[in-house]
Parts: sequence; C-alpha cells; structure tokens
Amino acid sequence: MRAVVQRVKKASVKVNGDIRDSISRGILVLVGVEKGDDDSDIEYIASKVTEMRVFDDREGKMNLDVKETGGSILIVSQFTLHGDLRKGRRPSFGSAERPEMARELFDTLIKKIEERGVKAGRGEFQTHMDIELVNDGPVTILLDSRRGF
Repeated sequence: MRAVVQRVKKASVKVNGDIRDSISRGILVLVGVEKGDDDSDIEYIASKVTEMRVFDDREGKMNLDVKETGGSILIVSQFTLHGDLRKGRRPSFGSAERPEMARELFDTLIKKIEERGVKAGRGEFQTHMDIELVNDGPVTILLDSRRGF
C-alpha cells in the first residue's frame, strides 16, 4: 500500500462539482492499494498517518501528531500511485489491486484510522474527483508498506 501524505491547512474533494468531503487543518492522504495488500499493510499506513509527528509544537519543532492538534484526515483512493513507467511513456497499472478488493481494503483503512480517534473524511472510490488543498509548509511524506518508508 502506498500513500502520499500532505500536511494541509485545508483540503476538499469534489465529485461533479459538489463537495464530497472537506477538512480544515490536518492531513490529506492519497492511497494506492497494491495486489496482495492485507491487514498488515493497512495497520502500517493507519499507524503512520495517525502517529506521524509533522505538526509544530510551541517551539516550532515538528513534534505533534494530527490527533494532538485536533486535526482531521482526508483520505482519497488513488490507484495511479502504482503507475509504472519503466517500460515506455504510458503507465502500467498491473500492480494495482482489482477495484472490488481495493475498495474493501480502503474502507478498512478508514475504519482503522477512525478507531485511533481521528476524524477521517474521504473521497469517492472509483470516481473522477477534483481535490483542492492548501499545503502547509509544504510538508509531503511518502509511505510504502512493503518498502518500509
């Protein structure tokens, strides 16, 4: 499972011009589910996004997690994170999980994040979306449950 995590001042996701969900201060997470992902991958990503200390404390050090700041998480499914361009110019998505299984894992990820006490908004699975955000910092972190970063 791969994720692009961005600390934001605000973020929203729109479907057909209508806001599906939005957050103020928090984290926007773009998530790609890979073939073979399971509960351990979900736990890894849920743990990292809820516990990563990317918010400033009183001394200006990145020392607080999203829960400590009262922030929220907006999670958007993005299979294109598994796009492979090593053999040409058109991306191959062969390592991305089938939509039915990816949806189940994506929903489980959201549930795990909420179980950790963080409000989680979401995009709409398998739909064209417009995402608006104000990146704070900017702070952008890459996560991959199989590569351990």
